[in-house]
Amino acid sequence: MKITDALTTEHVVFTSVFEHIERALPNLRTVNEARLLARLVESLLRKHSDVETNLAYVALDHVLDRQSELDRLHQDHEEIDGRLKRVRSAATCLEARQLLLAALRASREHFHREEQTVFPLIEKVLRGDTLTGLGQAWRQRQSASAS
Repeated sequence: MKITDALTTEHVVFTSVFEHIERALPNLRTVNEARLLARLVESLLRKHSDVETNLAYVALDHVLDRQSELDRLHQDHEEIDGRLKRVRSAATCLEARQLLLAALRASREHFHREEQTVFPLIEKVLRGDTLTGLGQAWRQRQSASAS
């Protein structure tokens, strides 16, 4: 499996999780419930972000004309992380729900941006065996974190 296929598959899984969370958001009654869901999302995205940064994006660091796209993706990660962290200090359940919803929407936009611009570029500049090797590294990380 290529690294781009692995990351796209994770996007699909995360989007499904996000849909379940969005359906639950209106029924949350306490800030702590929203904080729990935000921690779940943080945990999922932290691992994903690490793989993107350390396996996929690093392959594009040498493509200088695309540096602004990489900078934008790193900025997306920081903004999403910031929203999720702000859920921890939200004063009301409504505020926490709004912050969490904004983080989920920003994550979806980020996934779309990657799939439309960055992943095709990665596939263009890397050889097939390199993409597969990075996919194997992803699989090994998944196996290690599951045990």
